[in-house]
Amino acid sequence: MKAGWFVRGDIDGFFGLFVDNLLQLMLIAVLCGNVCGMPPELVYGRILPGAALSILFGNLFYAWQARNLAIRTGRTDVTALPYGINTVSLIAFVFLIIAPIYFETKDPNLAWQAGLFACLASALLEIAGAFVGDWLRRHTPRAALLSSLAGIAITFISMGFVFQIFAMPAIAIVPALFVIFVYGGRIKLPLGLPGGFIAVVVGVAMGWILRWCGYPYFQPLQEPYQFALHFPKTAFPDMLAFLVNGHGWKYFSVIFPMALFNVIGSLQNLESAEAAGDRYDTRSSLLVNGFGSIVAACLGNPFPTTIYIGHPGWKAMGARWGYSILNGAVITVLCLIGGVTLVLKVVPMEAMIGILLWIGLIITAQAFQEVPRKHSVAVALGLMPALAAWALLLIETTLRKAGASLYDVAPKFGNDLYVYGIISLSQGFMLSCMILSAMMVFVVEREFFKAAVWTAVAAALSFFGVIHAYVLTPAGVQNRFGFGEAKAFALAYLIAALLLVALHYYNRGQESESTGIVA
Repeated sequence: MKAGWFVRGDIDGFFGLFVDNLLQLMLIAVLCGNVCGMPPELVYGRILPGAALSILFGNLFYAWQARNLAIRTGRTDVTALPYGINTVSLIAFVFLIIAPIYFETKDPNLAWQAGLFACLASALLEIAGAFVGDWLRRHTPRAALLSSLAGIAITFISMGFVFQIFAMPAIAIVPALFVIFVYGGRIKLPLGLPGGFIAVVVGVAMGWILRWCGYPYFQPLQEPYQFALHFPKTAFPDMLAFLVNGHGWKYFSVIFPMALFNVIGSLQNLESAEAAGDRYDTRSSLLVNGFGSIVAACLGNPFPTTIYIGHPGWKAMGARWGYSILNGAVITVLCLIGGVTLVLKVVPMEAMIGILLWIGLIITAQAFQEVPRKHSVAVALGLMPALAAWALLLIETTLRKAGASLYDVAPKFGNDLYVYGIISLSQGFMLSCMILSAMMVFVVEREFFKAAVWTAVAAALSFFGVIHAYVLTPAGVQNRFGFGEAKAFALAYLIAALLLVALHYYNRGQESESTGIVA
């Protein structure tokens, strides 16, 4: 098979992945500057160039990986794994590691060094996880791996962008609906034009036309842009400084679950890609995932890069592997010239987010479509911890904007919202999604002993505080690891596991009786 490097669908895939990556880079610029007090020369001169090189590294590898798979199998429909900075890790690193150190010391450089250390430690844990990834995939039901992705897709991706679209209907609804119509209906446009590109063009045109007519729905960024080249520099001494002073280890309670989150998320994305028709080697995919974050940390970017959610969406758009190369190249150029904000002076964000909404819808649909029909209840159960995590984010954001904190307000909720239940269910939510879903799959299949094993795992993780345990502080909800940190949950899961073991033996006895009668 002759495998070219680009197809027409790569243009659509590029726009979607580029917008997603651009959003993360914007968050970095805003949060590091406004929340963590970092000066522009640190954000635009060190962090973003480091992020660009790590994103380029991963994008090029996964493009090469996809092309090799296409050549080896003789297929022309292989789609590369998307790659970038994980939003959840980004938010966690900012608010649970970098910002607290800045608030305590008022030293943005020390806060940045803490982020670099966290990124490196997370990467090393991810590399270790690469050697058990295949075993986890073999022993975990597909519904369990896809349900948490669906939970993230319908909440953190889809609903957030739906709100933004309907908050700015004049320039956002038409492009979003156009994307949904074209891709949902598999409509071929005249001249083979890519639907995502046309949607963005329509949104940009509407934004500027309405602005020229006196309707300021689109407000370009006022920050002046000055062209400059920002080449990445080694940040290894900064990482070493934070490691030597001993402060880094007290944030391991944040670093460890985020590394575990990235490993589990990558496994789920690999399973999602396989469900869509592209099976990639687990170990090499996860190893490059970890090495990408090492590149990031060594070049000054404190935020881990990872295999992205969204493969089925890009595949449905017709993207193959060229979209990954385009994304890495354009993101790199933008970061090296300080041009992340330049795009937003011309293109309304609302014109682009319809593509991301479509990706969220596709991933949610896949979780139900690519599992046996009777496992759909397991997928539905697996959505709930992600819904709780999203609800907690909404509550905390609302209180923060109102000048209050969850620490002060939580006791006042009473039974109106059961906020402590929301917090408990949200802690370690990706693991909880997977465990609850796997448990339900084996119950549906009447394999009660396997369901008991998964429930016992939930008991152990609860006992050590990996899931459900937390401490509410003035800085927000924080992880709480140690012996007996969520004893009530551990006991409940243990009792449930014993009940499942009893069901296993009862069911086996019933089957023996049935066999004896037939005989």
